[in-house]
Amino acid sequence: MTAGNVLDHHTRFEERIVRVGCHRIRVSVRHGSGVPVVLCNGLGAGLEILGPIVESWNAGATIVRFDVPGAGGSPSSLVPYGFPYLAWVVGRVLDALGFRVVDVVGYSWGGALAQQFALQNPRRCRRLVLVATSTGAVSVPGSPRTLAKMLTRRRFDDAAWAAANVAELYGGTARPNAGAVAGLLGRQPRTTSRTGYLQQLLAGALWTSLPLLPLIRQPVLVVAGTDDPIVPAVNARIMHRLLPHATLHMHSGGHIDVLTEAGEVVPVIDAFLATG
Repeated sequence: MTAGNVLDHHTRFEERIVRVGCHRIRVSVRHGSGVPVVLCNGLGAGLEILGPIVESWNAGATIVRFDVPGAGGSPSSLVPYGFPYLAWVVGRVLDALGFRVVDVVGYSWGGALAQQFALQNPRRCRRLVLVATSTGAVSVPGSPRTLAKMLTRRRFDDAAWAAANVAELYGGTARPNAGAVAGLLGRQPRTTSRTGYLQQLLAGALWTSLPLLPLIRQPVLVVAGTDDPIVPAVNARIMHRLLPHATLHMHSGGHIDVLTEAGEVVPVIDAFLATG
C-alpha cells in the first residue's frame, strides 16, 4: 500500500511513502529502463545523501533509494529490528513498487543490509555491489577513536563538528576537503531520530555475514578504499576471498569517496552491473 506519491515528469523522479506492516518507508525512484538498482544507505543517513551516486549514474537506469525506519523521512520502528527483518521489509517495498528482479548496492552500514537481502532473495537479487563495508560484528574494526565518533549523529546535525572531524572519520578526499564533505552530510533536510540511530547501531552490533558469505552465489563487486579509517581495506580482501563469485576493486580514497568522487567510482559499479 502506498501513499503520498509525487512524480516529477521532467526528471522522472517519484517520491512516495510505502506502508509495510506498521512501517511507513519513504522511497525515491528515478524511473528508467533495465534491471532496477536498489541503493542501501549508510548509518544514520537519509536518502538525499546518495544524490551524487544517482547524478553520476547513466541517465537511463532505474534507481531506488529509501530511508530505513528512523532515518530521513521514515518514522522510527516501534521495536528494535535486525537485518533479516529489514531485508524482508525491503522486499515488500519492492513488491509495492512493482519491481521483481533487482541489483543491490550496499554502502557502509547498508552493505550489511545488501548482503542479507542477497542471502534471503537469491533469485530476486541478480547482482550485488558492496562498497566500503564489511562482514559486520565479526570483522576487522577501524580505530577505537574513529568508531567512537560514529556513535554520535553530530556529523549530520552539527556542521562545525563535522568540518572538524570528517577528515579523521572518512579519510581519502575528506582530508583536503573537510568543508565540502561536511556540507554533503548536511544536505539531508530531515535528521535521523535518536531512536532510529540507536536501532541501526544495534542491528549492526548483533549481525555478521562471515560464515554465510560462501552461500552468496550472485556475482559480487567489492569496492573499497585503501585510506578508510572506518572499514579497513583488509575487510574487502576477506570478503573477496570468501565470496564464490566476487570481483575486487580497490581505490586510493576513503570511506566516503563513493559520494565525493562518484564520477570515478560509480562508472566502475555501473560497468559491473551492465555485464550481466
